[in-house]
Amino acid sequence: MVDVSKWPLFCLLSTEELATVRQACVFGTSANEAIYITHANEVFVFGLNCSSCLGTGDNLSTIVPKKLDFLRGKKVVSLSYGSGPHVVLVTEDGQIFAWGHNGYSQLGNGTTNQGLSPVLVTAILQSKKVKEVSCGSHHSMALTQDGEVYAWGYNNCGQIGSGSTANQPYPRKVTSCLQGKTAVGIMCGQTSSMALVDNGEVYGWGYNGNGQLGIGNNGNQLTPCRLVGLQGLCIQQIVSGYGHCLALTDEGLLYAWGANTYGQLGTGNKSNSLSPVQIMADKERIVEVAACHSTHTSAAKTQSGQVYMWGQCRGQSIVLPHLTHFINTDDVFACFATPSVMWRLMSMEHDDFLTVSEALRKEFDSPETADLKFSVDGKCIHVHKAVLKIRCEHFRSMFRSQWTEDQQDVIEIGQFSYPVYRSFLQFLYTDTVDLPPEDAIGLLDLATSYCENRLKRLCQQIIKRGITVENAFTLLSAAIRYDAEDLEEFCFRFCVNHLTQVTQTGAFWQVDGGMLKEFISRASRCGAFKN
Repeated sequence: MVDVSKWPLFCLLSTEELATVRQACVFGTSANEAIYITHANEVFVFGLNCSSCLGTGDNLSTIVPKKLDFLRGKKVVSLSYGSGPHVVLVTEDGQIFAWGHNGYSQLGNGTTNQGLSPVLVTAILQSKKVKEVSCGSHHSMALTQDGEVYAWGYNNCGQIGSGSTANQPYPRKVTSCLQGKTAVGIMCGQTSSMALVDNGEVYGWGYNGNGQLGIGNNGNQLTPCRLVGLQGLCIQQIVSGYGHCLALTDEGLLYAWGANTYGQLGTGNKSNSLSPVQIMADKERIVEVAACHSTHTSAAKTQSGQVYMWGQCRGQSIVLPHLTHFINTDDVFACFATPSVMWRLMSMEHDDFLTVSEALRKEFDSPETADLKFSVDGKCIHVHKAVLKIRCEHFRSMFRSQWTEDQQDVIEIGQFSYPVYRSFLQFLYTDTVDLPPEDAIGLLDLATSYCENRLKRLCQQIIKRGITVENAFTLLSAAIRYDAEDLEEFCFRFCVNHLTQVTQTGAFWQVDGGMLKEFISRASRCGAFKN
């Protein structure tokens, strides 16, 4: 569940006021401003009010929420903010409203006068229905219902995509390589812009000093350029940090590029990348990524609900994705981003909604809905025949046989232990495995028997991460027994590199004599016993 009170500003609201919040966004250079929309579609703001970014008609700060009557009754569908800050939002009927800092015409009203109150952005967009907005430091973008991209405001690096570096006082359609294409997503970095089109291609333009456009060089681009490094991939989501970008494919693969001073690319180092590189390849399917143009923080959520963070996290540089105990990416920004802004307009509307994967995870081993039980070591595991048939060829074949027509409600399993078989069935519901390496050996045996290759790879990863001098030889023996060649080589190298410690463990001398003899012979050929 999303909890807005994790942001300090919202601690000012009473329990009754918090209960009315439907959408919220914390923004500003120090995360000192907030806007929220109630279930009754009333818009409230409070905070420091830099550059009149609260839209209250003045520049006075307030810790008491003030209502923006101008927006009363208008349902907000998209909202973004700049560094001035300025605020741009879209209503359900496709209208754009903007206010706040306007030194570079980022409000799109043709002037550079500060916007004390929300104004309707008209000009060329008057006849268009807008569905999404995104703001950079001092420029703004809009995506229309028919897939057109418009940009306006500061253009010192070409972030408007007009082919020049002249500031743009009114919304201007971005053409060039986007001409004739249907955009489905937009995102701004500080001084760069990105667009995602309906065939999964990504285009970028503007500032590129850190490689944030992902085009293989660090030269600024005045018009959109396609990211050829993502060719052959169908991108579903893009997000931009201060100077880096993340892209998520339709297969749940994650790519990163751009600035990496704080490890925000998650590559294990702090070197910038001019082209997209895949990260988190050893993790399960990614379903959401998060970044924000005013921070150097990155976050991702997996199919099973695990949330990772990396980059600048409370002053620390985390160079590899770190598993957290959070349940959503928003919490990462509340607790660890600098400043602790929100990376998107946060919605509380779907707190009770479960995705397919979340629902499956919840119903695993649920006696209330299950139609089949496995009995292992005298303990029952409750499952659903349909899920097993969909997810596993072994069960598909089993349930096709005549033996299952009059199938009893309980199937006895004697070949595997309870922890191993339960973990296997849970994997079919969640795509994840949570076992110590010693138990993963048994699961590797099951995966081999049931021809579950993905599960086999996951077991090998668990074993690799959990190998120690005490269990190394046991794990090597298991790898050989289950024909896991990659794992066998890994365990063998570990044993050779820690030969003195490994040979002093009981496990080393308790294995089959033939296997021990083969190891000594192979290690000798590698020169392990020279000393």
